[in-house]
Amino acid sequence: MSQSLKAKMEADISEAYVKFQREILGRGPQETKTYILKDMVIVRMKGVLTKGEETLVKTDKGKRLVKELRQTLREHHSSDIEVLISQITGCKVISSHFDISTKIGELMEMFILDRDLDKIIKD
Repeated sequence: MSQSLKAKMEADISEAYVKFQREILGRGPQETKTYILKDMVIVRMKGVLTKGEETLVKTDKGKRLVKELRQTLREHHSSDIEVLISQITGCKVISSHFDISTKIGELMEMFILDRDLDKIIKD
């Protein structure tokens, strides 16, 4: 039972995150996978670059611009996505972290929760 609850929660987070990305950027990632590990939620998205970003990242200046743009968007919407994570997990997000690889078009989000969700699900 607990493993299926964890899998459902991970799938719900992935689905909500893809929807959120589509609302912000007009498109979502090609692939999304969420992992709940102790007091962390890790969201890994592949194929996140838009066609314009794919063109930009061919130069060093373009890579910096894409990273800066994505970081700015992330900062602007961080409280929205943290609320989303809290609603699905039932835990408070105490911090979150973000990075994008312009080399492989992959984006990582990590959310630190106020308690060990993995343990709660197993109990």
